[in-house]
Order: sequence, then C-alpha cells, then structure tokens
Amino acid sequence: MLVLGRSQVEALLDPDALIDALALAMADLSTGRASVPDRVAALVPERDGFLAAMPGFLPSAGALMTKLVSLFPHNDGVRLPTHQALIVAFAPDTGEPTALLDGTAITAARTGACSALSARLLAREDATVLAVLGTGVQARSHARAICRVRPIRQIRVAGRDPAKAAALAAELSTELEGEVRAVSGYAEALDGADIAAATTHSVEPVVRRSWLTPGVHITSVGYNPAGREVDDATVAEALVCVESRRAVLAPLPAGSNDLLLPIRDGVITADHVHAELGELVTGSRPGRTAPDQITLYKSVGVAAQDAVATALVLASARERSIGEETTLR
Repeated sequence: MLVLGRSQVEALLDPDALIDALALAMADLSTGRASVPDRVAALVPERDGFLAAMPGFLPSAGALMTKLVSLFPHNDGVRLPTHQALIVAFAPDTGEPTALLDGTAITAARTGACSALSARLLAREDATVLAVLGTGVQARSHARAICRVRPIRQIRVAGRDPAKAAALAAELSTELEGEVRAVSGYAEALDGADIAAATTHSVEPVVRRSWLTPGVHITSVGYNPAGREVDDATVAEALVCVESRRAVLAPLPAGSNDLLLPIRDGVITADHVHAELGELVTGSRPGRTAPDQITLYKSVGVAAQDAVATALVLASARERSIGEETTLR
C-alpha cells in the first residue's frame, strides 16, 4: 500500500490537469457511467459538525476509492481546516487496498478546480474581476483555480475578519497576476464583479441579488446547516447548475440549504435546477445564453471529484516514485 502525506499530494496534483479531468468525471457522473452512492454522515451536533463517508467508482479513470471527511465549521479554517479527510484507494479489478493518502488537500483542490470548471463553462469569456468571499482554505483554492480559466485582473477579498481578509489578499498578491486587495464587506466585493466565489460558513446570505452586477457567474461551495450563502432572489433569477441533482437536493447534511430552503418556501421548484456540469460538458444542456444572464453553480461535493483527483495523484506518485510503501498484512 502506498502512503502519501499532504505535502506530497499537493506537489503531485497538477491544477490544469485536474480541471480537465474533472470535466470528464462530471460527464461520467451525469451519463451514469460513474457509481457514486449517497453520502452518509455521523452527526456531531454539539460542534455543528459531521463525519461523512463518500465512496465512488470512476471506470474511465480506473479509480475505486472512499473518502472519510469531517466538516467542523467552528475550526479556524487555516491552522485547523474546517474540512479534514483521508482517502483509501482500492484496485478496481480485485478490491485490494492500494493506497492511503491525505484527503484534505484533495478536497481543497478538487472543490476549487470544479468551481473553475463551472467558470470555464458558464462565466463570460471576458470576465476580469473576481470577488472571493471568505478567507479560509477554499478561498485560496478558488482564487488560484479560477485565475487559470479566465483573464482575471482584479481580485477582491472579503470576510468576517478584516485582518484575515488583508492577510489573504497579501498572500495571493505574491503569487497571482493583477491587483489583489481586501475590501470592507461582501457588498463591496460583489459590486461590479464578473465572477463571485462564495466559500463561507455563513448563516446569513453573503450573496444578495441587490449586490450583483448583470452577467456575474457565482460559485457557492459553503455549508452551514443553520444557514445559507445565496439569497432567494439570486437563486430565483439565476441559471442554476450543480454537480448532481440528486446530491444537492438530498436532505441535510448531504444537500444544500441554498436550494432546499427556497424549494421548501415555494420560491422555486426542483425543476429550477437547469443542468448538471456533466450535461454542460456533453452539450446535452445549454449553458449561458446571454451576456447579462446571472449563472450560479451550487456545489456540495461528490465522490467522482475525489476519485479522479486521487487517480491523478497516484499516477504521478508512481511515475515519480514518491510515497512510502507499507503493508497491512
């Protein structure tokens, strides 16, 4: 069994290859070629957290794996991530365990990369202004990934803690092209933004229709069982796309309040979900139809993303002879 730590996974995972591979994985998911059962979770109510199991089989990538991931939203997000995970890979022909690797880095990278894929599919090609809402691991991942698919020239960072927003802006400015600056709040970040990346654990919406510019593409990956990131008016007006209808509309903690609450309240119906990313990739559903159309990608995370990222990491590790071999026998 090959064992890979977090720093090794981060070094092995090529971000451009991951975005391209995720397009194929999402297509496999939407066409039924991937086996991704419903996520199951053990709840930890006193910490608003849970531990979830996410198995998946992606034949096109030769990937059979399961991820164990905890989500504890009261962690600080940087020193101690809100999402922490382990992944075990198995041989798809025999079921033998073949690798144990850090899943925290994969979760961060694949989530940001799939949001970047959504931007490649839905954002205007001339999008240059990115609003990053949040200051944790996913804020970093999204800024880095989205800049790879659109010509971003300005990044605005907003969060609950101005000091953290300033620190993140300073960090990103050393590695990304263009202007990166912290702003006073979510409304200022969104004013005139072409792409908005919501990566918070907010109870109250950080994306509100009155703050948005026509034509913006929104990615929302945040989760809080007591709240939501996107308001009713935005959801109702936007062209809504997801990884998986079944996953996003499942009861909590698997699904998303951003869609479940407006459905419950009669603001929209389940049919308001326009497309899965895989349907946009294959062309079976159209994407953006007008420059001023608001588009929304709501993500809850699916095992197909982890499976394809795991396959890329393991292929690179074996090619470069990285990792420690051990045995459980």
